[in-house]
Formats: sequence, C-alpha cells, structure tokens
Amino acid sequence: MRILIYSYNYYPEPIGIAPLMTELAEGLVKRGHQVRVVTAMPNYPERQIYQEYRGKWYLNEYKNGVQIQRSYVWIRPQPNLLDRVLLDASFVVTSFVPALIGWRPDVILSTSPSLPSCVPVALLGWLRACPVILNLQDILPEAAVHVGLLKNKLLIKLFTVLEKFAYHTASKISVIADGFVDNLRSKGVEADKIVQIPNWVDVNFIRPLPKENNPFRAAHNLNDKFVVLYSGNIALTQGLESVVKAASMLRHIPNIVFVIVGEAKGLQRLQQECLDCGADNVLLLPFQPRKDLPQMLAAADVGLVVQKKNIVSFNMPSKIQVLLASGGALVASVPDNGTAARAIKQSGGGVIVPPEDPQALAMAILDLYQNPEKVKTLGYKSRQYAIENYAFEQALNQYESLCYSLTADRAAIQSTRVTVSRAESP
Repeated sequence: MRILIYSYNYYPEPIGIAPLMTELAEGLVKRGHQVRVVTAMPNYPERQIYQEYRGKWYLNEYKNGVQIQRSYVWIRPQPNLLDRVLLDASFVVTSFVPALIGWRPDVILSTSPSLPSCVPVALLGWLRACPVILNLQDILPEAAVHVGLLKNKLLIKLFTVLEKFAYHTASKISVIADGFVDNLRSKGVEADKIVQIPNWVDVNFIRPLPKENNPFRAAHNLNDKFVVLYSGNIALTQGLESVVKAASMLRHIPNIVFVIVGEAKGLQRLQQECLDCGADNVLLLPFQPRKDLPQMLAAADVGLVVQKKNIVSFNMPSKIQVLLASGGALVASVPDNGTAARAIKQSGGGVIVPPEDPQALAMAILDLYQNPEKVKTLGYKSRQYAIENYAFEQALNQYESLCYSLTADRAAIQSTRVTVSRAESP
C-alpha cells in the first residue's frame, strides 16, 4: 500500500506527536508499505525552526525508508493571536504543494492538531479519490477554549466549523481514548466511523533497567537518591508550579530529589518558582537525546503526570504509556474524572492525587519514599499493563488493518460501479 501521513509534527522533534508519527511511519515501511510524510520544518517545542532547516521553503528527506516532505511555516517563539493564525494558514498553504505533486496514495492518515490541515487533506483525498483517516490526538477547538488558549469568538466559530468539516470529510476517525469516543458521539458522529486505537510505546526500547550504574544518575549526582521525574512539555495545561511547591515541602528530606526535564523557556520560568519557594531539591534539565530516554526513565523511582484542574476530561498525555513501559511507579496529579486518571487506575501502576494540590502531591511522594515495596509493586503492574495494552506492534496491526479495510471498501465500491455501468450499457 501507498500511505501518506499528513502530520504537522515529525522527527526530529523529541516529544508529543512527532515520535509517535515517526514510529508509525517507519513501522509501516518495515511491513512493506510505501510511506511518505508531509510535515512542517521541525520547530517544536522551541517554537522556532531548527537551525539546520532555516532559510528553506521546501526540503525532501529520507529516513529509515520514509520519504519526508517538509515545508516552511510561520512560527514565532512567543506567538500572539495573529502569529497563531499565520502558523496554521502557512502550513495549510505550503504543505499542499508537496502533498499534491507526490505519488498518489491509497490512504491518507492525517493527525490533529493541526485542525486546519483538514482542508488540504480533504481536497487531496477528493482529487486522488482515496480514503482519509483522521487521527485525533486532541479535540479542537474545545480543548484550547477550555484552558484559555483560544478566546477570540470569531476564531472559535471558525475552528468549530473546521471541526465539523474534518469529521464529515474523514472516512474513519481514529481516537486514542474512550473519552474521545463519548465526545464525538455527543456531536453526532456515527459510531461506525470511530475507531479507538490507543497511543503506543515501543516496549522493547522503553523498558525497565537497573538503577545501579545508571549513567543518568551518575551524570547528575543522583546515586542513592529517591528520584521523582517529570519529563515533557511545560505549558499552560500542566501547572508544574505545583510540583515545585510540593518539592519545597519535602526539601527537609535530603534523599528526595525532583528532576524536571523540558524546553529552555519553560525551565527558566520554573527556575524563578524554585527560587521563590526555596525548592533547592529540584534539578532542571533540558531535553535529553532520544537514545538516552530509557536510561533517564530508569533513573527515576517515581514518574509524574501533571495536569491543571481545568483540563478537558478527554485529555490523554502520551507520556503515560512511556512511564508505564519503563516499569516505574506513577503519581498523577490529574482530574479524577478524566481519561488520564482512568487509564492509570486501570493499569494499577500509579497513585492519583487532586490537581494543583501541592500538599497532596507531596504526601503521595513521601508515602512512596517510605514504602519501597509499594514502589516495586506499582512498577511491576505498570510494565505488565503497558505490554498488554500499549505495545507498538498492537497499534501497528490496528492501523494496518484499518488501512486495508478502507482500500478494500474502495475497491468494492469501484467494482460495483463498473458492474452497474456495464449493466446499464445498451
């Protein structure tokens, strides 16, 4: 099969959708499919185009058998409303050119965000007469409105129209959690159009490793420490200030160290919070190379998942699968009625505490520090659940089967049309 993946984010961006789409594309190539990816010049999470990709409108690359067609986007490190509009608009316009001139796909798989890209994807699907799979990693504009990122009434109305258009024009909609299914059904999307395929993790790459002689611990003087790790995006939806405040409440225990790994600008903001709280037991580090990710995760005794109170209930951070696969205990400061909390409860590998409650977070971490056997039990359950529910091969099988079913449906429709045409001929 020829499969076109239309994704704003892709390798070498280190977090979020990019690693997932990279693994999916390369996994499909290993299965014998021809895959090309239409994507933007890499810019996340710094929100500026990476140095080696600057000054180019288009760039064609190959990595592990995948053809990568990159296009220029308007991006600013601290975007205002106009910048955000121009970012989406620029990707809609520039990405369509390479998408159109490349080979004809049998199936298009488009990720959202970015929602406006549903327009060129729908047009391409119509021009090439091929089915479109819409992969929902978030539901816009609902999620953006909920956390205050999108307030302009005109843009909210525009994005709402785009959302309906995206659902209508997609042949199938793949969602990553059951909360998404409920949301789409409430908006009138037919049940048979929705396919639930959880985000995945490479359980052979991310796996439990010994803490003894761990290079990450050695490099950062963490040997013999109880390490509490947060790694990922530092944005409005996380509220990592609560983590810093919780750390300050535990600074009287010298063996407990908090490690926060993220982008430079977010770390700068947290550095000031650490100074204000006197949290001298917090280590702030930049993103680590992906090859070092298993050792970094293995260095932690506890992995953190953090959300604010006002996050939409269906939000499902992809870091949950990664932390579970690493075989560590989780502490999740998330809304109790949300998709993230439900997934962690089902895994049996973590503890849920109320969001934006530093006291509750500190007490949960202290309890695990004082009960090492509980940490081991949670870690064992984490790993087992990840293997059984989030292994990459399972997700790859599901996406491959979905693509085959859509191409088979199209072939059947075309065959029927030919038969009818011949029957109607004199």
